[in-house]
Amino acid sequence: MIWDKLSHDDQGYKVLDKNNKNGKLIHISDILNSALGKFRPAQDTWMMRIWDIWEGAVGKPIATNAKPDSFKDGILIVNVSSSTWIHQLTFLEKEMILNINKHLDQPLVKKIRFKIGKILG
Repeated sequence: MIWDKLSHDDQGYKVLDKNNKNGKLIHISDILNSALGKFRPAQDTWMMRIWDIWEGAVGKPIATNAKPDSFKDGILIVNVSSSTWIHQLTFLEKEMILNINKHLDQPLVKKIRFKIGKILG
């Protein structure tokens, strides 16, 4: 692929392909996912998908206080802002699993483990 120019907007960096006849910009994450997908372990790919659907699956109040940290063998580790949130989310775990899997269109998440940790982005 030959890149003609890079452009930045509020959604991130986009790349214009010289071979792209319609002149539409292609988001760099789409290019990276395509290129690295062959080399990335499956759980890393699913972790990126979980990040993408997180707020829609759990709602803004939870997403503000809890963020996915890692995913392996059906277990999603979630960083939470406080022990109070851990306590509350433990009661919501089954509902969260159903919503996450619904947004993923696959029953990938079997269990969620909550821990106090950094809440990024």
